[in-house]
Amino acid sequence: MTAPLQTPVSDLGGRRALLLALAALICTFMLPAAGVVLAVLGFVVAFRDVRALSRDRRPVGAAVAALVVSAVVFMFGGLLMATQLFFSTEINAYVECGKGAGTITAEHDCMNELKTSVARKLGVAWPADLPFPS
Repeated sequence: MTAPLQTPVSDLGGRRALLLALAALICTFMLPAAGVVLAVLGFVVAFRDVRALSRDRRPVGAAVAALVVSAVVFMFGGLLMATQLFFSTEINAYVECGKGAGTITAEHDCMNELKTSVARKLGVAWPADLPFPS
């Protein structure tokens, strides 16, 4: 049996960590929980790459960029997950209302219901001149 092919960290130069961080960024917009997991993985790999590269006296630019991107993605993904959890009942009610909406007017009514339920949960009235994100 042969050993698996392994490339030393110093030869990759932090590109693996940067790739994980960018994958986390892309994934966060579709599945925030998966993006957060990838961001943590990217952060760990980037931290290990920074240490290994600095020990070998090699450039650490890509690994440091991966650290920064992973940290930003982790915070953004965590904020998205917290928002989804906070408004989960309102979002579920909107989805159920949208399933039964067969006309544009019914969809508009579902959006108005979502707007009022979000405003009620926040305790602040939604400004009339500010469009509701849809």
